[in-house]
Amino acid sequence: MTGPGRLARALAGAAATLLLAAACGSASSDTSGSSDDGESLTLHVHAAASLAEPFDEIGAMFEQQHPGVEVAVNYAGSSTLVEQILQGAPADVFASANTANMDKLVDAGRTASAPVDMATNTLEIAVPAGNPAGVASLEDLADPEVALVVCAPEVPCGAATRTVQEAAGLELAPVSEEQSVTDVLNKVTSGQADAGLVYTTDVRRGGDAVEGISFPEAQHAVNLYPISTVEGAAQPELGQEFVDLVTSPEGQQVLAAHGFGGP
Repeated sequence: MTGPGRLARALAGAAATLLLAAACGSASSDTSGSSDDGESLTLHVHAAASLAEPFDEIGAMFEQQHPGVEVAVNYAGSSTLVEQILQGAPADVFASANTANMDKLVDAGRTASAPVDMATNTLEIAVPAGNPAGVASLEDLADPEVALVVCAPEVPCGAATRTVQEAAGLELAPVSEEQSVTDVLNKVTSGQADAGLVYTTDVRRGGDAVEGISFPEAQHAVNLYPISTVEGAAQPELGQEFVDLVTSPEGQQVLAAHGFGGP
């Protein structure tokens, strides 16, 4: 048959073919951080609690540089984060507040690249605004009348606390040992403790609610912060790009603005 019916069907088929080609072409030209089905990608970062403010900023910078990518940061004590990763929690990047907890991940064969040092931090005594207990030195924390809060020994700030008290020859008797430096700071700012041993950056983060007291023994326990990509990560390339941003001059400037020292 060569009539109008056959011509109409031919034209309809050609139009459908063109539409299909156009659709395929638009899908393949997507260069944003989206998966094949068009959904956004999530980069899972596990970071020490003391990194919360600078990593929030760096995460926002990364998202701006990678449209379609969401940076989801899990903040906790470094020892807790390692356990979560080893137990199967989704993780592309791990940023630790000390080398000991990063070494646990290395020893388990779960780092995809050699850890890179990104920052340093030191301990400082945090007291509530007005310093009601009159704390003036590390020695004052050994006074049983002073309600002291510290990090648990397995947490980086707790390990640093043990180092400084040994360097000073003191025996501290805290009323509480917390699983993250953020929890210590919260107990001080809320008035539940007379003093706490936290990082210099945490005193800065506490604002007007807290006062900081430096002490010479802190130099015996300077914490080195390493960062690494995680073996078996869902987004290995994005993970490495995040590490690169943190260690770049731009990322280092953010860390320094929040009181961190250089590596």
